[in-house]
Amino acid sequence: MKKYKLETADLNAVLQELPGWEVKAGKLHKTFKFGSFAQAMGWMVSAAVYADKIDHHPEWSNVYNRVTVNLVTHDLDNAISNLDVDLARQMEKLFRGSNY
Repeated sequence: MKKYKLETADLNAVLQELPGWEVKAGKLHKTFKFGSFAQAMGWMVSAAVYADKIDHHPEWSNVYNRVTVNLVTHDLDNAISNLDVDLARQMEKLFRGSNY
């Protein structure tokens, strides 16, 4: 997949379809809350498999049942790109499709 920086209008449209996501410090940002540590880790593993498949890896951290995600494309001068949006959409799909 060819990567490209999102223009402001495109980014604003994307934010309307991604519940809870925002731009924070120039990155696409969200904190997910799960029922347990094991559920948070299971979701992270599933998201990691997809991230590796598209060769685009998140900045994220886990504390107990919360996973904080920041998405930005470093090799596009730290801009939010179509790859960040693709990964955010997949994270949402995995989150909604589970019992978290």
